[in-house]
Amino acid sequence: MKFTRNEAIERIESTSQWDITIIGGGATGLGIAVDAASRGYKTLLIEKYDFAKGTSSKSTKLVHGGVRYLANGDVKLVMSALKERGLIFKNAPHVSFVQSFVIPSYSFFNKMKFLIGLKLYDWMAGKLRIGQSTLLSKKEVIEKLPKVKQKNLIGGVQYFDGQFDDARLALNLGQTASEHGAVVLNYAEATAITKDENGKVIGLEFLDSGSNKTYKIKSKAVINATGIFVDDILKLDVAAHKNLVRPSQGAHIVIDKKFLGNIDALMIPETSDGRVLFGVPWHGKVLLGTTDTPLNEHQIEPRPLEEEIEFILKTADAYLDNAPTRQDVLSVFAGLRPLAAPTDKDSNSTKEISRDHKLIKSKSDLITITGGKWTTYRKMAEETVDLAIGVGGLTPTPCATTTLKIHGYTTERQAGHWQVYGSDTQEIINLANENPSLGNRLHKDFDFIEAEVVWSCRNEMIYNIEDFLARRIRFLLLDAKASLQAAPRVAEIMATELQKDENWVKSQLDSYTQLVKNYTL
Repeated sequence: MKFTRNEAIERIESTSQWDITIIGGGATGLGIAVDAASRGYKTLLIEKYDFAKGTSSKSTKLVHGGVRYLANGDVKLVMSALKERGLIFKNAPHVSFVQSFVIPSYSFFNKMKFLIGLKLYDWMAGKLRIGQSTLLSKKEVIEKLPKVKQKNLIGGVQYFDGQFDDARLALNLGQTASEHGAVVLNYAEATAITKDENGKVIGLEFLDSGSNKTYKIKSKAVINATGIFVDDILKLDVAAHKNLVRPSQGAHIVIDKKFLGNIDALMIPETSDGRVLFGVPWHGKVLLGTTDTPLNEHQIEPRPLEEEIEFILKTADAYLDNAPTRQDVLSVFAGLRPLAAPTDKDSNSTKEISRDHKLIKSKSDLITITGGKWTTYRKMAEETVDLAIGVGGLTPTPCATTTLKIHGYTTERQAGHWQVYGSDTQEIINLANENPSLGNRLHKDFDFIEAEVVWSCRNEMIYNIEDFLARRIRFLLLDAKASLQAAPRVAEIMATELQKDENWVKSQLDSYTQLVKNYTL
């Protein structure tokens, strides 16, 4: 089956009954689709926007156990996440890799405290440990982080964690699910939950954005995996539902790599307000973040707050010489974490809210999974499908995802941005070889080429130019203004491939121009 919207719609129209239907195409929902399909269940996933459009494409790009959670005493979550980190490296090595982190120390006590904590972190990873934490001299810290402030610096600690491309892994999960027989569809909004005479869920209705047509789906189990939007779906089930989730915003800024150093990442474990801040090399740039700001409402395109941007820049200035200023920011973005809604009076505290996931079965048998973190997506999916088997009366089949290779799997390293395509790389290059004009760059300062647009139209289910520029090649997050310069050519190629007219091109460029304003200062 080709991974296109047309193919997915055809399958939906020819299928009368599903075993498991998933609402939500972020990390959790896509992970569930892979798990369910690889066990042999007839699986459907619908996503209102694009895959990973929300929280799942706006993370700090770390596959990690959570050093901060360890400091908070959440040992169970850290142990689970470290195991899952190891499995991501094994099953999706094309989009994940080991990253070295350096914590600069300005007091002996802090240096030893962090070393002890990180040695424990190493030990907890067991056989899946990816590196050994070590003390660094002042000279070694400066070699690894040439821009670090040297006054009162006495050394530091180096440890190892994981890094990945979140939106690319999400897409690859969708492709993997499809390859195992699932139907996965973006731009399909759940509009109703359907029930039998006993009030039990028997399916749903969704609206396809492409045709504006409503589809009625019958399913033995329905799973709500919509992240910060879980309450919206729960209100389709019970109108008087009280919110389970309180969003917490994590903001990031992207700057040139010259502000940090070579290949090592910076980790600041205790900022002025007690949060952790990372400076991480990513796709040739450096990503600084994240914040942790409680919000009262959720939206699909949150904008970093002014105080968040100032906090990140001020913290960077405290640790880096010639630190970046507002003028140096190439892109800003924010993601919303779905945290359990606080029940105590301190509704603005996010530190005490569990990062672990919650799996809930409503009276109607609607299954809801919320919370958790990217790294543990596979384990969350396994638990959710196990519950769905019972709810849907399905024949039990064991989980197969601990060793399941994700689409694109290859251990061969590719140059530059080609790495994230994994085993698909050569086919994209072949497109450019067959039609040399497709070898043209989309922007003079970046290596992205026109063949990638064609490939995405044919194999990566893109619906608009934002899908391509923001999530298939990450251009919007790497340099928002430069991505806008590439947008007209991307729109032209997409219009040809997807058989769209000039009005579509104009509308796309207008929408993308507005979006870019959200990612620039």
